Amino acid sequence: MRWAETMVRLFTALEIPELQRQQLAMLRSPLPGARWLDVDDLHITLRFVGDIENDRARAFVDALARVDADPFEVRIAGLGVFGSKEPRSLWAKADGGEALEALARANERAARAAGLPPETRGYRPHVTITRLRNTRPEAVARFLQHNGAFRLEPFIVERFVLMSSRPQVGGGPYVIEDVFPMWEGAGDEDDARW
Repeated sequence: MRWAETMVRLFTALEIPELQRQQLAMLRSPLPGARWLDVDDLHITLRFVGDIENDRARAFVDALARVDADPFEVRIAGLGVFGSKEPRSLWAKADGGEALEALARANERAARAAGLPPETRGYRPHVTITRLRNTRPEAVARFLQHNGAFRLEPFIVERFVLMSSRPQVGGGPYVIEDVFPMWEGAGDEDDARW
């Protein structure tokens, strides 16, 4: 992992299999002000870091390498919106139960071990599918009502990744900078390093 710039914009995430990404892409429909995310950029964020210096990024990677977790199942079902009066984005809910919550907490601990400030927002696992700009709440409500029964086949998560986006700007295309595999028995209390 080598970054050419002194600052890098990072986050950890779960990848979504191709089949599920294609099914998420089928939600695309005419919605004024919607900027649909590229199918290859769809993911479930574990811990957003933002723009950090390379030294701190390397410390974060070292801490992430010590996270132990078992593979687990994720279900994506249901849609929601961030920003009710001024909608900012539409998302699909991701549910991985306690295993996903525990992995997010381990990523938070890794961030703190690297000297990053604590995340102040509660963790809400989701897949952002579109960013909205000047979209009327009524149009969003119609979209949600029309697609309210949305659900995908569950899938097994066997790794999490460190991703980068454009510094100071964000957005895709996202690049996988490092991969952290999970294996059965890794998250047992006797073996857990976090």
